[in-house]
Amino acid sequence: MKIIDTFRYARDAATGTPLRTGLLIIAMSIGVAAVVVLTALGDGARRYVVGEFSAIGSNLVIVLPGRSETRGFNPANLITSTPRDLTLDDATALLRLPGVERIAPILIATTEINASGKLREAMLLGTNSDYIRVRKQKLALGRFLTQEDLGHGAAEVVLGAAIRREIFGTTNPLGKTVRVGDRRLRVIGVLSEGGQGMGMTSDELLIVPVATAQAMLNSNTLFRILVESRSREQIGEVKARVLKMITQRHEGEEDVTVITQDAVLKTFDKILNVLTLGVAGIAAISLAVAGILVMNVMLVSVTQRTAEIGLLKALGATSASVRQLFMVEAVLLSVTGAVVGIALGYLGAAILRDIYPTFPAYPPMWAVLAGLGTALVSGLVFGVMPARHAAQLDPILALAKR
Repeated sequence: MKIIDTFRYARDAATGTPLRTGLLIIAMSIGVAAVVVLTALGDGARRYVVGEFSAIGSNLVIVLPGRSETRGFNPANLITSTPRDLTLDDATALLRLPGVERIAPILIATTEINASGKLREAMLLGTNSDYIRVRKQKLALGRFLTQEDLGHGAAEVVLGAAIRREIFGTTNPLGKTVRVGDRRLRVIGVLSEGGQGMGMTSDELLIVPVATAQAMLNSNTLFRILVESRSREQIGEVKARVLKMITQRHEGEEDVTVITQDAVLKTFDKILNVLTLGVAGIAAISLAVAGILVMNVMLVSVTQRTAEIGLLKALGATSASVRQLFMVEAVLLSVTGAVVGIALGYLGAAILRDIYPTFPAYPPMWAVLAGLGTALVSGLVFGVMPARHAAQLDPILALAKR
């Protein structure tokens, strides 16, 4: 039997029982769609986390107070004990190290802003004039913080876009005086909208000089120090120098954790890649279930079409030809279900992106190909038993069952 005739026969056999065919396609498509959507979620989480850390800046070494128990980075390092505070003197000393381009001390707290008869809570960020370059952020209006000694803070503030919109509306806020906490500060700039990084949006920030923030909070400690190396090749050397300098300044005690941006990215990338593979494996179980369903329905189909098989053999069809007919039909149903499933998976991922625009839920191509390949293999593997059973039927006995 010619291959074109085999496919035509398999197609006619499938369309001849639309309910059975439809149920098989739905079962297979659900399995493939689950693989596509779940891997889109897993890979989207990886992309999102990597994007968040990449948004911090480039060529960064991050100094955290408190020593991690292990070398390298793990997510628990973000929460550390603080046996000795990081100070502005520590930050100033790091700026003198070879390979360091600029530093940005970070102090974070919650506060209130009061202006134009409006009061709202906001996130206070104390830093220096280099912060905007380290974080690669832009201004919509005005200028950024004055470049001055870290220990002397001017009475000035840069507003996030959302703060400006809610407090001043469309009015130009530059030069206006606002009350932040217990201080009166002059608005000198407004950040561009949409800045992100480590789950914190710059739209909700009030940025003030770090010394001003310390005076407002009556604290000398820093939350983090961001250190930008001159090049990506120097990150490792800068990290070692930073750790050595802080250790020397803290009387020989290594009581800080120094991580690199690349280490953070690689760790999260590895964790979330494993997570994506895990959810893909779980979803693939549904494909195995769909394959078993294909086998069961095809076995029932062999029983229902016993006389038809007998007639084919009586007309000269070989056992190999009959086996091929049922195998092709099983594969055709599986692949059709896979194609429908891929379409449903892409639709589901698009709906997720529409609901959560910042979440990059794009199905990875390897998952799409794996879903299609698994469906094809399922059709072949689980179509073997029905095909063999049909090929072994005796033509005379099969015709007698008409």
